[in-house]
Amino acid sequence: MTLPGNDEYTGRPRRRPRTGRRRRPVAILIGLTLAGGLLLTGCGASDSNGSSTNGSNKSGGRGFPQPAPNRTSGTSQGEQKNTPTGDASREFAPSPDYLSTFALDVDTASYGYARRALADGRLPEASTVRPEEFVNSFRQDYRRPDGNGFSVTVDGARTREKDWSLVRVGLATRDAASSGERPPAALTFVIDISGSMGEPGRLDLAKDALGVMTDRLRDDDSIAVVTFSDEARTVLPMTRLGHHRDRIYDAIRGLEPTESTNLGAGVRTGYATAVKGLREGATNRVVLISDALANTGETDADAILENISTARREHGITLFGVGVGSEYGDALMERLADKGDGHTTYVSTIEDARKVFCEQLPQNIDLTARDAKAQVAFDPETVKQFRLIGYDDRQVADEDFRNDRVDGGEVGPGHTVTALYAVRTRPGASGHLATASVRWLDPDTRAPHEESGQLETGSLDEDLWTSSTRLQVDAVAAYFADDLRTGDDKANPLPGALPLGELADRAHRVASAAEDKAVDDLANAVERASGLMG
Repeated sequence: MTLPGNDEYTGRPRRRPRTGRRRRPVAILIGLTLAGGLLLTGCGASDSNGSSTNGSNKSGGRGFPQPAPNRTSGTSQGEQKNTPTGDASREFAPSPDYLSTFALDVDTASYGYARRALADGRLPEASTVRPEEFVNSFRQDYRRPDGNGFSVTVDGARTREKDWSLVRVGLATRDAASSGERPPAALTFVIDISGSMGEPGRLDLAKDALGVMTDRLRDDDSIAVVTFSDEARTVLPMTRLGHHRDRIYDAIRGLEPTESTNLGAGVRTGYATAVKGLREGATNRVVLISDALANTGETDADAILENISTARREHGITLFGVGVGSEYGDALMERLADKGDGHTTYVSTIEDARKVFCEQLPQNIDLTARDAKAQVAFDPETVKQFRLIGYDDRQVADEDFRNDRVDGGEVGPGHTVTALYAVRTRPGASGHLATASVRWLDPDTRAPHEESGQLETGSLDEDLWTSSTRLQVDAVAAYFADDLRTGDDKANPLPGALPLGELADRAHRVASAAEDKAVDDLANAVERASGLMG
């Protein structure tokens, strides 16, 4: 396979970086965000495979790029004009820059919506396919830290494409079960009751899951309910569960679809309700449940968020988006959650909805890190070229890694976050390959902390398809997503990519080894896509 050089690459327009700064050019590495988990954090397993070094290594080792210093302004060295445009995650970073910097974030909606589309007998729109959300939809086996913060695992395996490997950077927070007493929750549910929500698999799912969730939350938790169609109204102000669960059940049972979708009014009223019912020392969140098909009032994400920016900045109220429906406004919901310091997921079945609302939400109302960012430094003596898979709109300027005024991600217990890189090593190279560092602020004191892990070329497994099961699952998910959004354009596939039919066979073998229903579902989705693509 011959891979195009950076000067020759063209593709989809890039998205703007999170910091709002001018984008660093293709001649400098495209820094991007990690992601993974659901809602107020997802759940995962423990135990690392031991292929990385984990510790508080701040220097980055000998002679290879170190984490960038704390610079808050200025232009990056080597910055060029007339930068080619393209899909950031489909470009390969050349020399001389070997840093990749990204803000942690958690979204999984893209994978859920793709599964729904395939189950309905159609391919998802390429623009809705975000590979990092496919990868981060699956359980990982990284070692977890004892306290707040992260463990760092770096491993990888060689693909069957000469000199190319997949390198995995995995971050994990402490297990939710070890967190002890969590803070109380103050949750404002903003529920779309427009006419489109009458379709099976939309409002009915939300009502069922919210009813069961109410049973499982604690007496000292609080819930408010806001609904919106052509206008928004507060159905239930912030109410402690205690002896008032019947009021909450009645509010949920009374939800019925009607008229158009004024999503902007719903978000604005939801935040006003959350601020009015704000609880100090509690987890204050707005949970938006919608198909995001806004057609009335304000429909631009930035304008909607500007209306509630004070609530976000001053009160720290984050937005979690839960997408539903066969037709779904993915771009709007993703933008709202990203700029609202939150996350998105997508549910299409009762099982999905109950998992999100009844298991993950009640169990993981906590925070272990604020403004978390990661930076990967590749060693130019061993690495010739690399590419981060996905995370197109999560970049942070390299020099802002230690600038704690630049926004990062808020992460809670039970999280795992995975980033995959395609890495081309120099022929015959051996020794240090990469160091991954993560920086975060303590959720209470705002004191900064860092942790890092390293990978040597000798620690790469010799064959991706005989490596650890979880790494193979991640590879299948990444290759699958790349194929879905590439379609017939095969000019720049991931190194080691298999034809979709072969990938479906591989996915079924990996699913059998994983003994994990979620991986079975992935294998079935790959098989459906293979049939639809012919």
